[in-house]
Amino acid sequence: MPWVIAGIVVVALSLRAPIIAPTAVITDIQADTGLTAVGAGMLTGLPVLLFALATPLATRSIRRFGPETTIILCLAGVLAGTVMRSIGPASVVLAGTVLIGAAMTLGNIAIPVLIRRDVPFNRISAVTGAYSATMNIGSMATLLGTAPLAALLGWRWAIAAWGVVTAAGLAYWLLRQRRARRHAMPGPQAEAPRASAVRSVPDGPGAAAATARASLDRTHFRRVVALLVLAFCGQSAAYFATTAWLPLLLSDTRGLDPATSGAAASLFQIAAVVGAFGVPLLAARTKLWIATAVIAVFWVALPIGLLAAPEAFVLWAVIGGVAQGGGFTAIFSIIPRVAHNNDDTATASARIQVGGYLAATCAPPLAGWLNSTTGSWTMPLVLVLAATIAFTIGSLLAVRLADRH
Repeated sequence: MPWVIAGIVVVALSLRAPIIAPTAVITDIQADTGLTAVGAGMLTGLPVLLFALATPLATRSIRRFGPETTIILCLAGVLAGTVMRSIGPASVVLAGTVLIGAAMTLGNIAIPVLIRRDVPFNRISAVTGAYSATMNIGSMATLLGTAPLAALLGWRWAIAAWGVVTAAGLAYWLLRQRRARRHAMPGPQAEAPRASAVRSVPDGPGAAAATARASLDRTHFRRVVALLVLAFCGQSAAYFATTAWLPLLLSDTRGLDPATSGAAASLFQIAAVVGAFGVPLLAARTKLWIATAVIAVFWVALPIGLLAAPEAFVLWAVIGGVAQGGGFTAIFSIIPRVAHNNDDTATASARIQVGGYLAATCAPPLAGWLNSTTGSWTMPLVLVLAATIAFTIGSLLAVRLADRH
């Protein structure tokens, strides 16, 4: 299993960082390429939108080529998009961004399939936590390192430099796949039948009972996935709206200068590591629903705290960061509990991420519109509160339903 964890970690480093890199040098990019404010916003908005739109491509790739080859395609696409984005005019910069978003989608769907297939059941939450935490660590390293690199080398080399991480991950997976093929057993191999697979049963009452059981399993699976779609919509909307607007909110409401507000908002990203690892640790000592409930309370506390006691913004940023890291881990730890095979896992991940990333695309501009319309940050925070309540309802119902099955 160690090779699986190592492989997941190297992929996770490249699944969010390329989106973050341009935000640190956005004024340089605009000055050099002539991108408008709308175009600059698309550098971060397009990949998130593609997470939803390109999901059918990811599921087809997994079914046809398997998760390992899909991950290789993911990393190759991210690397190619990173290079494209670093060498051309505005149109090429945006084209590279589209390629990055589409390629990342392959990894978003393939990683949960790989975890479900190759990780022991009692380690799934821990490995999912490591995956979530590594994405946040990669994002923070990119956010902190891109501006200094740009000061030394220019923005093009600065955002291209992070392609080295992706190239290293690609080399790892290519070597791993080559070794796996070398050691593969000759001859056709069939996947062992799972509980949800169609199988031969005797005629009569036994066949009727098996059919009824399979129908109940599918109904149960669909209900849990629908609840997780609601939960991930809330998780993604709250995360991306907070990420987009928390620095400006702190500047407007607390009078912080841009550097200080940015540093305070970065706590929201850093603290995610605690939540990502905290959920599996707490779940191992209690139950997953208890860990999920704690995360839900933390999520709801973020907007309520900023509304009721904004002077404690550091506390709320940390609590919200723990929630966003733990929420992702909780949601994607529930899927293997109800998925019967790789196709179920890919289908569930696809449906959940389509809904969640569509919500993520809409939430930041909606929050910005509410702020400009009302002239305050109250309604944007109410929007975040509504999103965290959606997470609470969806995740708690899903985990209890999964545990009762």
